Formats: sequence, structure tokens, C-alpha cells
Amino acid sequence: MPELPEVETVRRGLAPSMEGAVITKAQVNRPDLRWPFPERMAERLTGARVLAMRRRSKYILADLEQGETLLIHLGMSGRMTVSGDPLGQFVHDHPQVQKHDHVVLDMENGARITFNDPRRFGAMDLIPTAELENHKLLRVLGPEPLGNDFNDDHLIAAFEGRNTPVKSALLDQGIIAGLGNIYVCEALFRGEISPKRKAGQVSKKRVSALVPIIRTVLQDAIDAGGSSLKDFRQANGELGYFQHSFDVYGREGEPCRRAGCDGRVLRITQSGRSSFYCGKCQR
Repeated sequence: MPELPEVETVRRGLAPSMEGAVITKAQVNRPDLRWPFPERMAERLTGARVLAMRRRSKYILADLEQGETLLIHLGMSGRMTVSGDPLGQFVHDHPQVQKHDHVVLDMENGARITFNDPRRFGAMDLIPTAELENHKLLRVLGPEPLGNDFNDDHLIAAFEGRNTPVKSALLDQGIIAGLGNIYVCEALFRGEISPKRKAGQVSKKRVSALVPIIRTVLQDAIDAGGSSLKDFRQANGELGYFQHSFDVYGREGEPCRRAGCDGRVLRITQSGRSSFYCGKCQR
């Protein structure tokens, strides 16, 4: 499942071709993905001008001039790609529509945005922009980890008294929006915190130190174009490269990369997900 850096990378790739441009034609090739598309979606998108491309957690949000917002979730295998971009950043020729190209948006500037999703776990919805924060998918979300509302006081309060493992607490979207398995493993390594430690047992000093660590891990991943595991591609079709910088994720049995540590990376299962960590320097 794409995490925040991957979704932000796609948003940044789409923005130059979509922001300020009119959707001259919207083609919807099936009635649903994870859930049914909104009524008359193609008709409502055709002729709409995109005012801004935003991200909330793992959702891409396209604000439209008529007062609606297109919400996009990539799911497990969803990709959004751009062709024919007049800025010259992408391939100029539009490829033929493929079997799993479920939504195709032709922009007035000549760009084409294609949403491809073989497993159909992705989603799209059209929501009145003024009611967006009350949408069932967004109203339960905590602060953005790269925003000002995510700070020492927030994380200390969220961890206080919690008996769940610190990794589970960090994956709770009500505490932090958009943080996923890969980047929690990497942040806990940099913070020298075991994923098994109870959240309420992590000292306030270490929790405070974790806030800038989380920000840095996410920003490093965004700068690298995200992590390409299986299906993820950037909007221009290229792979992300942060997976080459993983300290622990996917490195079971390999030596710890922390200077002076002779431990090895271990893997355990927590809540059905793999946790990777150094058994020696993460406590």
C-alpha cells in the first residue's frame, strides 16, 4: 500500500498538468473500484477546472472550480500517470487505453491523466469541498506529520498511558495521518526505539526526539521519489528510489547499519505486519 511519501510524490507529479487546467473529457470505464463511483462522475468532471492538487494522509484531493473535490485513493495497485504533458516532462504520445485504465482525464493543455488499478482496491469520490473534513474517510484522521499540528505535545499526549506497542500507536491514523509500516520501521530505527516497547513506556524525551525523526524520514523518502515495492510508480512512470536507503525494512538477518553496532536486523510480526528492527541498539 503506498504510504505518505509515495502519495505525495504522485500528487507533485500530477500538479503541473492538472492545476489550473480544465478537464475537457472524463472517461469512466467501469461502475466501481473499491466502492461504486459517484453518480454521473464523468459528466460532473467534464468541463471542471482544477483549482488545486492537495494531499490529506494517503488521499490525493483535486479541488474543482464548481465547489467539489475529487478524492483519490491509490489502493494496493493503483497508479496515476501523465502522458502528453505540454511542459515536456513526460512522454508526449498518449498510449492506448488498457484493460485496467478505469478513469481517464483529458486536460485542456493536452495532458492525459490515467488511473490504472488491476486489483481495484483504489477509490474515487466527489465531495462538496466545504464538507470535505466531515467525509467518513477524513474526519477520523490525526494531524499531518509534516504539518505544524504534529508536535511534541501532541505525540506525548497520544502515547501517555497507552499499553499498545509503540509501532501500533504510530500506525494509528487517528494519531498521525499517513504514516505506514515502512516509515514507522525506519523512524523507530533512527530513534533507537524497539517496535515492541509499549507506547506509554517511552520517555517524554525520546517521544519528543521522535517527532523530527519522523519528519526527516518522510522528507528523505519524498526527495527520493518514494519507495518502489511491487506496484508503485511515480506519475511519470518512473520508480522511486528510497528503498535503496532502508536501514531496516526488508533487511532481515543483515548487519545493523548504525555505526558501532554489531547487531543484526530482526523481523517479527505485529498485528499481521512485519516489523524490522535491530535487536541490539533499539530498546
